[in-house]
This record gives sequence, structure tokens and C-alpha cells, in this order.
Amino acid sequence: MATPQELSDFLAEVERRAFRQAAYAVRDDHVALDVVQDAMLKLAQSYGARPASEFPMLFQRILQNTIRDHFRRQKVRNLWTTLLSSFSSGDDDERDPLETLSPQDEDVSVNPQAQLEQGQTLAIIEAALRNLPPRQREAFVLRYWEDMDVAETATIMGCSQGSVKTHCSRATHALAAALRKQGVKL
Repeated sequence: MATPQELSDFLAEVERRAFRQAAYAVRDDHVALDVVQDAMLKLAQSYGARPASEFPMLFQRILQNTIRDHFRRQKVRNLWTTLLSSFSSGDDDERDPLETLSPQDEDVSVNPQAQLEQGQTLAIIEAALRNLPPRQREAFVLRYWEDMDVAETATIMGCSQGSVKTHCSRATHALAAALRKQGVKL
């Protein structure tokens, strides 16, 4: 059984990564914050008494389900808005929430040229990630940014391990092609 402090420590540890993951999925930083907050509340309310070792898997599953719920609600809301009004909302916000995130100084060298190149490469990867189909993006982020194994990713995504491998392979090839197209040496 986890203590309240263990739950609090876990949530503090995953907060930034969860926001980044949600921001990639929903493409709106305000909505991403709401999604992460909802997922954290659901974990604390429903699973806070579970052993702390179960928190990572539970939280990832809750976060992914909360993201899917957001899109479901948005789809229903758009349907009703279309049916009940004679005008369109025009809320297609083209602003990129990733612009508000900057690379952390964890592994960045002091060399300004290296920092510039790393920032440009990261921008290319982020743009390519936004263009991936949602399932490929989800598999890629969970496997390579969250360092989850194939079985964990399959459990969170609710699909087979083979599907995870296929999604990751396709995402990796698409990202590599985007990098090569921009002249980045692999």
C-alpha cells in the first residue's frame, strides 16, 4: 500500500512528461494541463491505495484514456454544435503548444552551435511527430520517450505487442524520413 507521500512524489516526478505527452496528443497546452490534472486526480482517487510500483502503468493507462475521452467529448460537442447552430465555431487554433516548451538543460552542452543544432533537430522531430497518425505517435512516445517496453506499451494502448512494434516501426521510419528531408545526418 502506497503512502500519500509516495503518491505525491510519483505525481511530481511524472508531471512534466505527462504534460508533454498530452500536449503532443491534444495540441493545446491549456487542454493538456486539464487532461494531466484529470488523470492525476483519477489516479489519486481510484488507485491511491495501490502499491507505488503499480503507479507508472496505472497512470499511463489513465492518461491515455483521458486523452481519448477528450477527443470523444470534442467529437460529440462538434456534432451538436454543427446540428444546433447555423454557424461554425472557427476555433481551429493553429498555435503550437510545443513552442512554449524548451529543451531542458539536462544534456545540452555549453556550445551555442550544438545547442542551435539540437534545437533545430528537436523542432523537426516535433513537427514530424505532430504529423504522425495518433496511434503511431502514442506508441513512439511511450516506447522511446517514456522508455516503456513493448508489453507495457501494448497494455497501455490496449492492443497487441505486434501492433505496438508495427506502430513504432512506421513512426520511426516516418521520423527518419523527415529528418533526412531536412538534411539531418542520421
